[in-house]
Amino acid sequence: LFLSSPHGFSYSYITKIEAASKTPKFGDLVQYRCTLKTLDGQVIYKEDSLKTQSYYVDQQELFSGLRQGLKLMKQGEVVTFIFPSQIAYGYYGDNNQIERNQPIICKVTLIKHQIN
Repeated sequence: LFLSSPHGFSYSYITKIEAASKTPKFGDLVQYRCTLKTLDGQVIYKEDSLKTQSYYVDQQELFSGLRQGLKLMKQGEVVTFIFPSQIAYGYYGDNNQIERNQPIICKVTLIKHQIN
């Protein structure tokens, strides 16, 4: 079951944490891992090649779809996002393996959420 975000993407929980816990806000530090795929399921970047990423919410560069998607997640959750190109890598792609105007599927695991 995919849900629609008001930010222009769809998402589905693989692992959902029902317990009351906070989602990331401005300035919080999150650590996450992700896999990027094409809409037909071909892997663009494996989780192993991207390693664990650290991100200070809304204080560092990150494509807008993932920036908004991480704010929906709780520590320990795994979510699949479908990002249209305009909120992913847009007109230019990533100048490597993501083509221009390419929508992507992004499976994200929120490993750690540190409230600042």
